[in-house]
Amino acid sequence: MDYFNYSRRKSSVVNIGNIPLGGENPIRIQSMGNVSTMDTDAAVRQAIRMIEAGAEYVRFTAQGEREARNLGEIRRALNMEGYTTPLVADIHFNPKAADVAAEEVEKVRINPGNYVDKVKTFSHLEYTDEEYAAELQKIRDRFVPFLDICKKHKTAIRIGVNHGSLSDRIMSRYGDTPEGMVASCMEFLRICREENFPDVVISIKASNTVVMVKTVRLLVRTMEKEGMSFPLHLGVTEAGDGEDGRIKSAVGIGALLSDGIGDTIRVSLSEDPEAEIPVARKLVDYILERENHVPIMASLAPGYDPVTADRRISRVVEGIGGGFPPVVISDRSNGDFEFDYSFLPDYLYIGKEDPDNLPDNFCLLVDAHFWKERPNAFPYFIASEAEELESCQAPLKFIRITNNDLNDRLLEILKKDKTVVVVLSTHNQNGVGSERAAMHKLLSAGCDVPVILHRDYQETDVEALQLKSAADFGTLLLDGFGDGVMLHNEGTVALVTDRCMFGILQAARVRISKTEYISCPSCGRTLYDLQTTIARIKEATFHLKGLKIGIMGCIVNGPGEMADADYGYVGAGRGQINLYKGKKCVLKNIPEEDAVERLVQLIKENGDWSN
Repeated sequence: MDYFNYSRRKSSVVNIGNIPLGGENPIRIQSMGNVSTMDTDAAVRQAIRMIEAGAEYVRFTAQGEREARNLGEIRRALNMEGYTTPLVADIHFNPKAADVAAEEVEKVRINPGNYVDKVKTFSHLEYTDEEYAAELQKIRDRFVPFLDICKKHKTAIRIGVNHGSLSDRIMSRYGDTPEGMVASCMEFLRICREENFPDVVISIKASNTVVMVKTVRLLVRTMEKEGMSFPLHLGVTEAGDGEDGRIKSAVGIGALLSDGIGDTIRVSLSEDPEAEIPVARKLVDYILERENHVPIMASLAPGYDPVTADRRISRVVEGIGGGFPPVVISDRSNGDFEFDYSFLPDYLYIGKEDPDNLPDNFCLLVDAHFWKERPNAFPYFIASEAEELESCQAPLKFIRITNNDLNDRLLEILKKDKTVVVVLSTHNQNGVGSERAAMHKLLSAGCDVPVILHRDYQETDVEALQLKSAADFGTLLLDGFGDGVMLHNEGTVALVTDRCMFGILQAARVRISKTEYISCPSCGRTLYDLQTTIARIKEATFHLKGLKIGIMGCIVNGPGEMADADYGYVGAGRGQINLYKGKKCVLKNIPEEDAVERLVQLIKENGDWSN
């Protein structure tokens, strides 16, 4: 990986039906059905909708052998209608179902956390080295016969690790960590290599974008050390729906695609499966615009490691930098002063506007030559005006620069003047690489000036703006960079960009400004109407700023994936809901029609409700 210059990671090729993955093949787009796998006609119709929307692989759950066998019926029905897109079986808890599915479809996904290991109990168990080795032998004894079936039928597999379903065995030795997720994956990959089975795809997923990105980067490094180059499937689990689902997915997936990592992606939205496809396509196409860009000459700062990087330490200037949450600067230079007071920016950039025309309750950034000394107005310089910084006596000053502006003289000025905040912008085809280069210049020079990340777009399509800005800002934020964000877009009103900025900061886990919903995308295991339920829960709880609520279709990833949620709503049976406080199930088998009201009551009883 070249940290500053975009190029795709060189992965091995995996043969999946008639659509190979990895190597020089395009980044593939996929989705997953949410109808019953036993309803052949509904599954076929849904698969066709996904394929016609652009899905290159279509996945269905197979809870048992019966469902796995019926995937063959779905395969044959699709073939009869002229559709040969590979089918993928999604298996949890049931290795026998995996064996059957390997005879019927082109690819089988298994979860190392529950393929052989016992059902997760969150129990802390102590394993001696001998006991741990014995458990690994159990995995080998069960996994190798499955690989033999796959070899016979030319079936590919995906080793799909989920943060929410690490086994108690892995948890006991590694804890709930990136190292644990990588260890869980590598146990299976080593067996695949020993058995000379190359058609393996890997995924490492989490609902926490920080965990997901660091873990995938660690996995790639670990594989490289062991001479492996298996292709990677990317996705953020339980990303949610609407704006939040798109932004959260783009932050996590976009950060890895920016590194050149990723051979296939799924944007997991709590919406109809075919709605995921165009979102994924837009995200991939945007990242690929960086191909063949003018090389960026830069080097990593000594001691920096993208796998372990924490937030860069910057000095504090009037509440910006240090340990303060990143600020939001809204570009209002076009005279748009409409606000959503749920997402009120910290600063407004007003350009040449006279600050006397605006009330004192806003903090204002004013172009330096139009600035007037007022308690709530601060001058905004550009790089060519850097020499004027010293003569300006404002307690807080901003200067907009690019990586190319950051020469030795400017570094000297920024190190010396303790009242300056940098607004880092870019016009580079690979803006992420350019802004990374600037941040590493600052690190290498020991310059601790606070940095606001700035990007400029011209998007009339709000979804495209959400995806592009989330991928760009999210990558830098997950690298540990950025004391604030400033987003300008010619094609939308400022309210849209403000919401987008707050959403990106929340998705990157650096500033919480609203309720966070960890909701699964639904599949054939889902035991209730997920989309309607999410809407009802959001309507009842959207005002509970900072609260995390998990909304899970079934028990597979439920308690684990929402382990850091404050409350959980999990399908327990047809029309039955279990409610969780943290990891603990506190109310069982509540009728679905009463469950949202009972969730609200539970939140109130625990003192987390506010009006």
